[in-house]
This record gives sequence, structure tokens and C-alpha cells, in this order.
Amino acid sequence: MKGSITQYESDTLRKLQLAELDILDAIDTLCREEHIEYFLDGGSALGALRHEGFIPWDDDIDIGMSRSDYDRFIDAARNSLPDTMALALPGETHGYSMMFAKVMRKDSKFYTKETIEAGFDQGIFVDIFPYDDLDPDPEIAKRQLKNGRLWQSASYLYHSKTIVVPHRGAIGFVERAACRAAHYLMQPFFSEESITAHFNESIDRSIEGSTHCATLAWANSNGYKTADLLPTRPSVFEGRSFPVPGNAETYLNRTYGSNWHELPPPELRTNHAPVVLEFPPE
Repeated sequence: MKGSITQYESDTLRKLQLAELDILDAIDTLCREEHIEYFLDGGSALGALRHEGFIPWDDDIDIGMSRSDYDRFIDAARNSLPDTMALALPGETHGYSMMFAKVMRKDSKFYTKETIEAGFDQGIFVDIFPYDDLDPDPEIAKRQLKNGRLWQSASYLYHSKTIVVPHRGAIGFVERAACRAAHYLMQPFFSEESITAHFNESIDRSIEGSTHCATLAWANSNGYKTADLLPTRPSVFEGRSFPVPGNAETYLNRTYGSNWHELPPPELRTNHAPVVLEFPPE
């Protein structure tokens, strides 16, 4: 669910950003210890290059890493995260609809309508996106992307009847009604584990000769040249040094268009705007 920056008090938004930055620091420490390569992803990479920190109205942090590093990170994080933090994982964490991981503060709440409906106890978080190799055969790569998008969408529908739809007015009403119907129809036939298993059919860890990769859970991405992402390079983010894609400008051009340097109009400055937000004890 997306919301406007006006739904936060400015000091609340900044407090949230700093809480997320603490989580990122813990992830960064673990990745350095385990020699895991990651990079600021999505809006966080955009924030690093355009603002040298958070996009002023943004309320989350995204990072990406190759599937092999992601697998290693999950193994290490199960036992080595600070006691105040926990992993949310597809097919394992009850009510969790995303096909990527989150690191969350246990002693906090970041509830949206979707997470409340799904019964997912979401804390303040950082998203961790695995980038999977795409097959050199374009047709096989298309099937990978299609399957990933299909089952990520199915997971959203299974977990919540409140889905953000692309249209407003009468068309939007029909789309929302269709999503509600699909949510209830899916319940007898699927489970969190079965949906995750279908999604995982998109993942191939044995591809040879791949030059492109993609976050299969993100429907807007058709993939990137792996050489534009890795190896990473350092960039300033909130006065600290964090890695970004090696060719971050090309990455941002592909993700946001060539005008990513410019601020969007106010009506497009959106964020997640949680229904319930509780911070860790100070």
C-alpha cells in the first residue's frame, strides 16, 4: 500500500529512516564479516546518487545481492543477526507474501492493511532482493520472468484481499473486486509453501554463460546486465559509505528513466504509509 508523505510527521519519518539505517548497519557488518557482496537497490540507490542519503519522503531501505550471496547471507543471518532483529522469509514466516527476505526489528511494528489481513507481524525492516541469473536463451529467460511475476502476484492475492490496483474509478472498482474474489477462491487450493515452491521453479542456480540477472519477485524489472551491478562501488549514504551498483547510472537509467536526477512532482512522492507504526524502546 502506498501513501503520501503528508501521512507522516516529518520528525516521525526521520526517526523511521534512522531506525532502518541501524538495521542496514547490522546487515553491512554481517556482510563484511562473511565477505558477502551487496548493494543499495531501487530507491535506496537512487537516494544515494541523487541525495547522498534517503529520498526525503522515502520510508524504507532496499538492498540487492546475487542469489549465491543471498543464500549465504540467509544462512549466516539465521544465527548471527543481533538479538533485536529477525528474518522474514517466503514459505517460512507466517503471513509473509514477498518472495524475498526482510531483516526486521523484533521490538517494533510497521503494519499496513495488507500485513494486518495476512496476519504478518511486520517490524521496521530492510528489504533484501536476490538477483537471479537469466538464461542466455531469451525464450527461457522470458519464462523465468513470467513465472516469477505470476507466483509473486499469486502470493499477494493469497495473503490479502486488499491489493493496490493500477486504475481508479469504475475500472479500479472492478479490479479490486476481482482481487477480493481471487483471494477467497485461492484459499482451499494453495498454501504459503506451495506458492513459494511454484515461484522457486523460476530460479536456476546452474545457468552457464548468463550475462543478465533479475529480481524475479519485482514485476517491473526485465533484468539488468550483471556487469552493471557487480562488482559494486562505494557511495555516500547518510554520511556513511555503502556499496551501490558498479555502473549505478546505467542501472538507474534502466530502472527509473534518464530523468532520475530530477525530483518527481509532489503527487508522485509516495511511500508505504503504515497503519500502525511503533518504534523500538529507546
